[in-house]
Amino acid sequence: MAEQKNNKRQYRAKRTNNINSAKKRTTQKRTAQKKSAPFKSTRRKTYKKQKPSIKVAFLGGLNEIGKNITLFECEGDIVLLDCGMAFPDGDMLGVDLVIPDFTYIEQNIDRVRGLVITHGHEDHIGGIPFLLSKMNIPIYGTPLTMGLLGNKLKEHNLFNSAKLNTVRAGSKVKLGCIEAEFIHVNHSIPDSCAIALHTPAGIVVHSGDFKIDCTPFVGDMIDLHSFARLGHEGVLAFLCESTNADRPGYTATEQTVTSSLDSLFNEASKSRIIIATFASNVNRVQQIIDCAEKYGRKVALSGRSMVNYMSVAAELGYLRIPDNMMIDIDMLSRYSPEQVVLITTGSQGEPMSALSRMAYSDHRKVMVGEGDFIIISANPIPGNEKTVGNVVDELLKRGCRVIYESMYDVHVSGHACQEELKILQKLVNPKYFIPVHGEQKHLRKNAALAQSLGIDRKNIFIGDIGSQVEINENYIKELSPVTAGKVFVDGLGVGDVGSIVLRDRKHLAQDGLIIIVASLDVYDGHVISGPDIVSRGFVYVRESEELLDEIRKNALEILEDCADNNIHEWGTIKNRIKDSVSKLIAQKTRRNPMILPILQEV
Repeated sequence: MAEQKNNKRQYRAKRTNNINSAKKRTTQKRTAQKKSAPFKSTRRKTYKKQKPSIKVAFLGGLNEIGKNITLFECEGDIVLLDCGMAFPDGDMLGVDLVIPDFTYIEQNIDRVRGLVITHGHEDHIGGIPFLLSKMNIPIYGTPLTMGLLGNKLKEHNLFNSAKLNTVRAGSKVKLGCIEAEFIHVNHSIPDSCAIALHTPAGIVVHSGDFKIDCTPFVGDMIDLHSFARLGHEGVLAFLCESTNADRPGYTATEQTVTSSLDSLFNEASKSRIIIATFASNVNRVQQIIDCAEKYGRKVALSGRSMVNYMSVAAELGYLRIPDNMMIDIDMLSRYSPEQVVLITTGSQGEPMSALSRMAYSDHRKVMVGEGDFIIISANPIPGNEKTVGNVVDELLKRGCRVIYESMYDVHVSGHACQEELKILQKLVNPKYFIPVHGEQKHLRKNAALAQSLGIDRKNIFIGDIGSQVEINENYIKELSPVTAGKVFVDGLGVGDVGSIVLRDRKHLAQDGLIIIVASLDVYDGHVISGPDIVSRGFVYVRESEELLDEIRKNALEILEDCADNNIHEWGTIKNRIKDSVSKLIAQKTRRNPMILPILQEV
């Protein structure tokens, strides 16, 4: 019994020792692990916050030349970039201007923080007066740009109420959560800028219109350093102009034009010199004035837009005019031909421009003919080649010598060619690339250049007017399109001319008009007088009396038949007249004039 108790005590003591030894080993092991393990924070693990997206909507400037306007939206704030206009195509009969559709902007006006402008050309500022007539938003641009815009707003009686803010290249403007940075670039007008938008989603760069000119006529060369800085910081997306994307090489420097003008002035020493250029090309006008000063000539301006642009440029110090050089166009006759230079609008062959009116002897103050030396210092905008050719032909018929060929180097483009586009794309080094400002062929060429520089095709977006794209650090995707399109300006009317009106105008222009006038008895609907037939633009009445008599008889039969069958609804009667007369005319002439019945009750 005693022996059993002794064994139990030994067993318990041994078991206790084993347990204590195990605990000691565990404690020693944990202590060693703590000494060898690095410090572990007791804080909760934090994750990198994903950046928001930025949306870009294109309301103009894609698959067209002009009407440039782009909308950027990030975290509820909207910034507009440019708001231009375009000139009408040949089939837009009677239309003066084409501006963007502002419906989408009006729907989101409470979120619009401002409008930034890249430069002062009409295709970038021409639509602003029409935008401000609907909403008053802050506008930011460089001095010359704002000067030209201010002059335009005065014509529309909007200057006093407009919120115009002048900034310099290199400065930044805070617009909600978006900060716009203005970057100096070379173009055919001074004070041109690219815009870098610093947003919570990342940096988005818009090139505006630019070229790389190491020896510009006025000012410094393009600020490539800023583009490189942005590229080093990391650019999310680059929107790059595409106007000259189909032209290889580099755009010639403005100094080329200076030497060419000098040689032509020397060649035309006994002639009156008339030079047509863009009214907004301040640098070109300065080159002409410098040549005129060298050869002792007076300078006159022709064309309202030319006078307006040069007045603003001179007032702001962007145009240097020697004393007593400028003369009024009315004073041209007081000087001999070799003493004057006339700078005029009309380099694109516009029908109402000063040069066109001279060519067709419709100018009230200038008659051209033998002895006139005419220089067209501009390249035709795509689509204007024929009108420019017609003006040149008329001038040649009048005995003028006309310099318009590119071989004379009297014009250089303000837009970057392929090698310049490559340089800027490599400096910016964006993750996503969007070609803008150009027709489809230009956009495709610019996209191909980006691909050749290593940007993946899935990171390139080619849009259209109304396209909307969402850009994130992880993706780029197209969204549902926004309301966009063309609004026609005809005289004082804005938007009241639509596709139906243009269709009718085209119909009238092509096929003419037949008016059928008749007086009907108010009681029974029978014809009291008429129908009388009036033809405009359809056939010559005196040579087509037989046809007009048939039309009259046909219309009379329809009117009497309607009266006999108690049809008195005028819409039905007019439609029956149109259908019947249209069939008759088509059988007799194979033409389709517009038919307009006019009925009155007596």
